[in-house]
Amino acid sequence: MIEKKAKATIVGGSIAGVSCAHALTSGGWEVVVLEKTSAPPTGSPTGAGVGLDPSAQQLIGSWLGHPQLLQQATLPLTIEQNQATGSATKLSRTLTRDEEFNFRAAHWADLHGLLYNALPADIFSWVHQFISFSISDDKASVKVKAKVIQNDEIIEIDGNLLVAADGCHSLIRQNFLPDLKLRYSGYCAWRRVLDFSGKEDAETIKGIRKAYPNLGKCLYFDLSSGTHTVLCEIPKKRLNWIFFVNQPEPEIKGNSVTMKVSEDMINEMIQEAEKLWVPEFVRIVKETKNPFLNVIYDCDPLRQIFWDNVVSIGDAAHPTTPHGVRSTNMSIIDAAILGKCLEKWGVENLQSALEEYQSIRLPVTSEQVLYSR
Repeated sequence: MIEKKAKATIVGGSIAGVSCAHALTSGGWEVVVLEKTSAPPTGSPTGAGVGLDPSAQQLIGSWLGHPQLLQQATLPLTIEQNQATGSATKLSRTLTRDEEFNFRAAHWADLHGLLYNALPADIFSWVHQFISFSISDDKASVKVKAKVIQNDEIIEIDGNLLVAADGCHSLIRQNFLPDLKLRYSGYCAWRRVLDFSGKEDAETIKGIRKAYPNLGKCLYFDLSSGTHTVLCEIPKKRLNWIFFVNQPEPEIKGNSVTMKVSEDMINEMIQEAEKLWVPEFVRIVKETKNPFLNVIYDCDPLRQIFWDNVVSIGDAAHPTTPHGVRSTNMSIIDAAILGKCLEKWGVENLQSALEEYQSIRLPVTSEQVLYSR
């Protein structure tokens, strides 16, 4: 008699969700990923750069089976430099410099594609919008209800475990913590990636390399009065930049943290950048098409991250600001630890597995959330 596999439904197909799919399938689980978008985010209009720490690199390499694939899709970040720039003089002074940083830089969509393409094609259910879930009386199973967006068909999926990988505005988490409110950080992040392929000798690129001489191996944090920027190079001749702006909390619609911006907003942002930053950085911002604006939220650390046979990972478990290049790495490690706990305890001891996952991750992620503020 063939033993039936344990089954998990993962809601959310971002980095947390696709990492969780790898971790659980590696442990022998059957997995279904529900994702409301229509396809993998190739050339994502809002994707930007991410930095992978050594632990995340090792885990991704193990899931891919060929660590060189990750090496080929990323650039080394061997240096982290924090510097301060005077808005009047535009002169920069190095504050700290770590030459044993050992991160790697990737484009978000490239990293997602690498992980997604290494999974069986039938794991993902695209254009499926999560609606609700119900837990059986004996806590042995959970039924997930979703809508196929293309035709409004309602489907139901039975499984042993529901994984909330649906981001900082998690609908699943709201079922258990309806009064939880996210904390607006006080600032937003303008960001985008500039593609300079074929333009390596342009004055803009020569200028930025002169102003930031370690681009290609360094993650730059530049501080000024009430604001800061992030700059690094990512593969395929691209520059990833972020400009943080202190401002009142803007009004956003729905659960997205990405705002639609107007030409007037972009022009105002550029004018503000000209007051604060060196001309070489401002030119990069000006030449980047369609920059977008992220509203930055976090929340006080949660007291628990699982309920019966529902568990949260990534931003659903610990909404975090982007400082310290932590959020993506936290999601990847969440997925790996969850997978190892499930593999160790088995579906027959699901509660013990989730308790161990929570006991390992909650103290660490709580500290990281607070440190990132």
